[in-house]
Amino acid sequence: MEDMTEDQAAANYRVTAGELRQFIERFERLEAEKKDIADQQKEVMAEAKARGYDTKVMRKVIALRKRDKDDIAEEEAVLEMYKEALGM
Repeated sequence: MEDMTEDQAAANYRVTAGELRQFIERFERLEAEKKDIADQQKEVMAEAKARGYDTKVMRKVIALRKRDKDDIAEEEAVLEMYKEALGM
């Protein structure tokens, strides 16, 4: 009966090791895809820069597009208030 328990433990280990290997391999594939996407994003920005666009400003616009319009409006209002206070 002990042999059966050892066999079951070995089978559980194989399943766990196989499952772990699958998770790691999936993660590694996603890492490779993420790198490919980052490379493509760099290419897009390089092309935009070559055509005369300001990529720093483009990145700010992209970040703004991700945010809520109300949050942006509130931040811009506070920014204007601070600029006025400083005579800018």
